[in-house]
Amino acid sequence: MRNTMRSEMPYYVNHGFHKGEARPHLSTSSMGLYNLPPSTVPQYVPHPINTHHTVTPGFPHAVPASTPASKESKWGCCKCVLVSFIVVLVLGVAAVLAWYFVTSKCLVGTRCGEHGPCLSSYKWCDGTKDCPSGDDESGCYRLDGADFILQSYSSDSQTWRPVCADGWNDDYGKAVCERIGYNRDTYVRSASRLLHSSAPNGYMKILSQETTISISSNSCSSNAAVTLRCVDCGTRRYNPRTRIVGGDVAGRGAWPWQVSLHNRFQHLCGGSIITPYWIITAAHCFHKESRPSEWTVHAGSLNLDEMSYSMGRSVKQVIRHNLFNSDTNDYDIALMQLNNPLRFSDTVRPVCLPNSGLSLTATTPCHISGWGATYYGGSASRSLREAEVSLIDSSVCNSRLVYNGQITRNMICAGQLQGGVDACQGDSGGPLVTEQNGLWWLVGDTSWGEGCAVRNKPGVYGNVTYFLNWIYKQMQNN
Repeated sequence: MRNTMRSEMPYYVNHGFHKGEARPHLSTSSMGLYNLPPSTVPQYVPHPINTHHTVTPGFPHAVPASTPASKESKWGCCKCVLVSFIVVLVLGVAAVLAWYFVTSKCLVGTRCGEHGPCLSSYKWCDGTKDCPSGDDESGCYRLDGADFILQSYSSDSQTWRPVCADGWNDDYGKAVCERIGYNRDTYVRSASRLLHSSAPNGYMKILSQETTISISSNSCSSNAAVTLRCVDCGTRRYNPRTRIVGGDVAGRGAWPWQVSLHNRFQHLCGGSIITPYWIITAAHCFHKESRPSEWTVHAGSLNLDEMSYSMGRSVKQVIRHNLFNSDTNDYDIALMQLNNPLRFSDTVRPVCLPNSGLSLTATTPCHISGWGATYYGGSASRSLREAEVSLIDSSVCNSRLVYNGQITRNMICAGQLQGGVDACQGDSGGPLVTEQNGLWWLVGDTSWGEGCAVRNKPGVYGNVTYFLNWIYKQMQNN
């Protein structure tokens, strides 16, 4: 991080950062064809057969009687037919099973009902009815604003409504948290918040904690909505007075959600803790290596040298967004699921995912952190560094002098247009966070940029708010 941040490993090219290179226009990347290697199986060469029976002139030759060999030949033919029949039968069964799998399972996304179409994860609970029967918007919940007000989607009015607090208890809270994608073990509490005015679109009421089915209601006797905390996120026990004066080295516990992702025992990317099992990072971190067994996650350490003496956490799976485009870095987000949960402490804590309705505007102050290079092309910083940046309006970031239309709705810009403060190689996947209502929220994951801290080339981050549905869907499915 220079005041910046971004280490480029010898075998790894961080495609998120290209100094001075023009980025391609948004388009669908083409796929090449694999050339099949020559077969190494020896080919059978048949021996020549004499098809002519030569008779020597003179006395006729006696025709020999049938020999056992001719019987074996007939039996051999029968065996060939039998084997062929078995092969055809096996292939037929395999074809039926393949057809069943393809028609009953979605290769990408989730199926509507039993026989409906498959929908991508980001289309579920997005407020738009895509399934014929509306399954994708049935029983959908979300947390709204910095107060975590619980809302449920009404298919009737096609609006999000607050959930009425009448008769609510923690059993309902745990069930809904699980429905959203969290684990019951991380449940914190439910509470109620008095609404200053009646909900204009009405309320939703939960019928059963087993099914978490909600129904529309025009009344709520308590005039209070449920607030729900599914994980104790966004807090830190860090005393800012211990900050190094005039420096950018982070203090211990300053960014407890920051992790270092190691591949082959080297720091490659950053990431953010969102639950004991889940880490958010950038999809482009895995363009060379995506096998979980090749990665470890280090949490709670400030110095890369410290990490060389620890094992780190093993990874169960890596989930890259299925729409990630390596040419444009669109949809640049990924999740890592750990084999064993992290133990939260003063130096290991989760950051909050940004609820819908969170106030994020241009010039909102944010912070970035990581072990990236302190100048373009430099080596990784051995110590965790931090910097303050501001969000930049997308229209400004997409202007001709900045990124000239390369910023999609899945991206967010932050930094300083005059340069001087930015993320850099090695910071990829790390957090862009902001503080609201006393809590820290994950606004973005470090994605790409041109150079490091260059004038009119601010850092570009994955827009975590836009990816919320996808994130929760992966957590639900796993």
